[in-house]
Amino acid sequence: MASTPYGPVTRRAFAALILGAAATPAFAAPGPRIVTMLGDSITAGYGLPARVALPARLEAKLAKLAPGTRVRAAGVSGDTSAGGAARVDFSVQKDTAVCVVALGGNDLLQGLDPKATSANLDRIIRRLRARGITVVLVGLTAPTAIGRGYSREFGAIFPALAKRYGVALYPNLLAGVAGDPKLNQRDGIHPNPAGVEIIAERLAPVVARALAARR
Repeated sequence: MASTPYGPVTRRAFAALILGAAATPAFAAPGPRIVTMLGDSITAGYGLPARVALPARLEAKLAKLAPGTRVRAAGVSGDTSAGGAARVDFSVQKDTAVCVVALGGNDLLQGLDPKATSANLDRIIRRLRARGITVVLVGLTAPTAIGRGYSREFGAIFPALAKRYGVALYPNLLAGVAGDPKLNQRDGIHPNPAGVEIIAERLAPVVARALAARR
């Protein structure tokens, strides 16, 4: 007969206790890993049904690379880096594992000071890291037509921040898509479904590596 702090038990009861404990998992099964996309109109899926917008297509691409991942949209059309910095704490929910920060396009369109854009993105990265959220920073390449000096200064924002904080960098959100009428909507700015597929295909491995690094 075995003994417990509450008194003696029979061998059969003791065995049942042990087997029952062994059959009960020590921890609950983990839920899906969450990737949040903090961005502007491209992240929000401007002009597109949700099923073919970037968050949904990135989730589809991650199905093979990082099974069980869910991608949450947190894009606001017209948002600048300042807008993203103002809402980062409530737009990026606490269960987020990786946040893809894809902001700066509207700063570029408005000709905002690159130093201000850099400061806003810096704040976003610091806030996310303080919360234990892994960051994937998505950059943009500014066309030289707007001025070589401005283009160079704007383009330097993203690699500099990625190096400063040791975060993953996807250098150019619109790589392989910008300027191609077959891959963009009529405005020539926002990708169409074919353009989104290219972005999602290229971005997915970067996000998958960020998720793997958290294990």
